[in-house]
Amino acid sequence: MRMFFTDREEDMALFELDNGNEPLLPSQRNLHLPRLYDYVLVADKVEDMEDQIFKKQDAFICELKQKNIKVTRIEHAGKVFFGICAPEEIFAKYKYLLKVSDACNWSGEQKCDLSVSMCTRIRIVYFVLNNTFIGSGEGLRDLLCQGAFESIFCLHEKKEQKKLKKKWASWLAVMKLFQQPVTDIKDYFGEKVALYYLWLGWYTRMLVPAAIIGIVVFLYGLAFFNTSPLIHEVCDSDIIMCPRCDIRCSVWNLSDTCTYAKVSQLFDNEGTVAFAMFMAIWATLFLELWKRHRALHVSKWKVFDWCEEEEELILEIVNNPKCKPKEFRHSYLRSIVVLLLVTLVLVVIIGLTHALVICRVLTAILLSQSNWHFLRDHSTTVAMLSGAVLHYITIQVMTRVNKIVAFKLCEFEKPRSFAATEKRFTVKMFTFQFFTLFSSLFYVAFFLGRFNGHPGNYVRIAGKWRLEECHPSGCLTDLFIQMAVILVLKQTINNIFEFTVPWLKLCLKRTKAKTMRRKCGNCYRKACRDEESSFETCDLCKLRNWMENYDLTDVNAFSLFNEFLEMVLQFSFTTIFVAAFPLAPLLALINNIFEIRLDAIKMVSLERRLVPKKTNDIGVWTRILEAVGVMAVIANGLVIGISSDFIPRLVYRYHYGPCATSNSTSLDCMTGYINNTLATAFMSNVNVKEDFKHLLEKGYNITQCSYKDYRSDVDQSLTSQFWLILALRFAFVILFEHVVVMCKFIAAWFIPDSPIRVKNDRLDDKLRRLKKELEEANTIYNSRCTEV
Repeated sequence: MRMFFTDREEDMALFELDNGNEPLLPSQRNLHLPRLYDYVLVADKVEDMEDQIFKKQDAFICELKQKNIKVTRIEHAGKVFFGICAPEEIFAKYKYLLKVSDACNWSGEQKCDLSVSMCTRIRIVYFVLNNTFIGSGEGLRDLLCQGAFESIFCLHEKKEQKKLKKKWASWLAVMKLFQQPVTDIKDYFGEKVALYYLWLGWYTRMLVPAAIIGIVVFLYGLAFFNTSPLIHEVCDSDIIMCPRCDIRCSVWNLSDTCTYAKVSQLFDNEGTVAFAMFMAIWATLFLELWKRHRALHVSKWKVFDWCEEEEELILEIVNNPKCKPKEFRHSYLRSIVVLLLVTLVLVVIIGLTHALVICRVLTAILLSQSNWHFLRDHSTTVAMLSGAVLHYITIQVMTRVNKIVAFKLCEFEKPRSFAATEKRFTVKMFTFQFFTLFSSLFYVAFFLGRFNGHPGNYVRIAGKWRLEECHPSGCLTDLFIQMAVILVLKQTINNIFEFTVPWLKLCLKRTKAKTMRRKCGNCYRKACRDEESSFETCDLCKLRNWMENYDLTDVNAFSLFNEFLEMVLQFSFTTIFVAAFPLAPLLALINNIFEIRLDAIKMVSLERRLVPKKTNDIGVWTRILEAVGVMAVIANGLVIGISSDFIPRLVYRYHYGPCATSNSTSLDCMTGYINNTLATAFMSNVNVKEDFKHLLEKGYNITQCSYKDYRSDVDQSLTSQFWLILALRFAFVILFEHVVVMCKFIAAWFIPDSPIRVKNDRLDDKLRRLKKELEEANTIYNSRCTEV
């Protein structure tokens, strides 16, 4: 048996003697080139022929041979490698059926790709292998799960691999920020992978204007960093504030939060509102322009009218001419059960959010009792940071749990095809991950500090622990800290692990591979070469390329899904709470510039070759992105209207401030705003005295303290200003959402999904096809008339 080489591989590197002069292998050009192996199946060697594992292996190989598939068996190091090569008749059938299909005819002769490329070949063989069943009805997936086979992989083509490394999968390619050889990627990895990188490149390009405007908003806040009257009022204040906890917390001066007030000004200013509106419209423009960008490329790739169901039928017939179509089925009972189970999972995830809240409350209490002065004074901030880190750890754990649950729910639904399974899994997994990532952020944005009560009537957990409050500089600061920690940790740590783990594994496996190559070289030099320099290669030589691919990190059908999920969740972070973190688009842009190269290097050099899949769209991800765009409008409207101090500042400026109550222009309109947002609690009140009795017992001589709320100093009831601000908050949210949604719909209507050039090209192709068919019909008619 000969080692396979192909014209798609580069010349094999020549082994040399220790002195570096005599080559151990002749050049590949002098060798006979047998047909390429499409896949390699790997299994553990089983000596006992009566073992069930051995019988299942043998039965599956026999089924493949009955389909005229060539199988080459080689044993090495306790493993059995089966090289699989499909017959050409399979691809001839596929080519013919594709030619007569409705999608191909409808798209026109010049627009339908009838060639059986290497990607198409690999895809067809993969379908045949996965739809080959032994007598017990078990297929390849079942045998892989049972351990009859360890893994299956297709081989990298060295020439194309080297080409992609040079043009795309290298750090030098980072300089080409927005240039990707998507057509070359399509030819090697298939349309699905190419569309992912096309989408990611377009998303990264569209982040540039968002990042620039986010920086402008940040600089706008920075410009008034030292001149804002709000900051001066906080930093120069001598107001005594109420303790933040029950034990070992004392009163504190409002000026202690001067630094945090300055930080809050950077993200909670008038420019944030305009930026949130811009990002909501940006999300719509991004999706609409992406559809046009996609249409240009899928038209160029001749898959514009590709139909998934028809492709599936063609592959079914190629695999088994006597097959029956898999009928569509729907069970309302299964759907209801799945919906209830999904709801149960979401309730558990929300319950974890409540657990995180309790952990943060307890952490703040324990830190406030610390002997370390720094921790005691900054217990709330440290608890917020530790809560964000704990939330990140929860995300990592729940990601694995969510994946298992989503798989089980999809198995219960019993979809008719893998494509249907993938769509349902995508929706469920994204939903679970979205709630896992954002439930804590929604709590911080809309619930933190709004139900914690007031001095004399604090809301407590189990009647003992006070609920945590917003940071003294505002609730938006807490949301900013939470988002910044999660976004930075998620992007940096995930990228480090995604790249370094496969790289380290490959380095360890290469040490073993060098031993085999050394033996192979000796074999060529001493035993394999005859007088005419033609030789029969040994098993080690046949295995060399297989082992190089076998040592790479394993991939599966959902490997690309993981990359998509990561980027779509990042898109959600970038749009949904951007009002609290205007620098999120900038961080996403920087991450994506490196993400593209990391994924490219990992996919080309560190992982086994993905099975190419044909498609003309990113599928259900488009609808998910549209849903995220709608949620971004709602969330940003609520953040500005409810979480930020934008509305209270407007109310004070035009209704309660010095500019509203007098004609004097000597004072800034926001002078006195901070004092206006504070209420006073008097120790003469019995309930207040009970809450702060530990202070009085320690000898603190205080008669009153302030806290942030709109309450009467007499009876601590809510003031009319509170209700006015509340009404205006909701009015703003409704107005903001309606205006932005209207702008989104106008943008979506104004921009067509397909460029005019694509439509005209398809129209010309259809006309050309119809004319050609008419000419053929006339030719046949005239020939019959002549015979008559």
